[in-house]
Amino acid sequence: MPIRLPAPPSAGCTSGIPVDRHQSQHSNAGAGRPRIVDRRTALRLAGGTTVGALAIGAVAGCTDKKVYEPDPLAAQEVLARADAAAATAAIAVTPQQHAALTAIANERTEHADALRAEINRVIGVYGDGTTPAHRTRELTPPASGASAGASGTAAPPTQPPSIDELRTRLTKSQQSAGDLARTQSGYRAGLLASISAACAAQAGVLLA
Repeated sequence: MPIRLPAPPSAGCTSGIPVDRHQSQHSNAGAGRPRIVDRRTALRLAGGTTVGALAIGAVAGCTDKKVYEPDPLAAQEVLARADAAAATAAIAVTPQQHAALTAIANERTEHADALRAEINRVIGVYGDGTTPAHRTRELTPPASGASAGASGTAAPPTQPPSIDELRTRLTKSQQSAGDLARTQSGYRAGLLASISAACAAQAGVLLA
């Protein structure tokens, strides 16, 4: 939770500093002097409180220096966005499949967005809608010959893929999402299972 700054003192308030009532019987010049001192004292105290609160807030904002492991769903988000980019790129070399490839790109983007929303939900948000600082270890690129699903990363191809290559990518994404679904529970398991089924339909029906 964020540290809220204290509310500034109300106008004319002396922040609880007592004022000698007998001072009101003195002359105007004498009466004004205690009030000026009291007001300055109140402002000094209020300023000190504000600076202290700001310092505490700054320290609190820097205390969480832990680097967290990536959310298990993060790798699936990367796969989905890479598949969407690959499907879009494939339109250039297979324009006759424009409709199917566009549908795949749009659906895989929706998968990525749904995964990101779930990742953010777990991280949480503050009451004012801002996201807390959450340092996460970057996903490492796959070693030569490693599968994208196993490494957790999947860069889009440098060259537009053929339909067969895209089908292979989607099949791997299907298997990866399905395998992860079996390790999760509740909404996450259902989300991953739906994504796996969608990838199967894309590879086996739209690209048949």
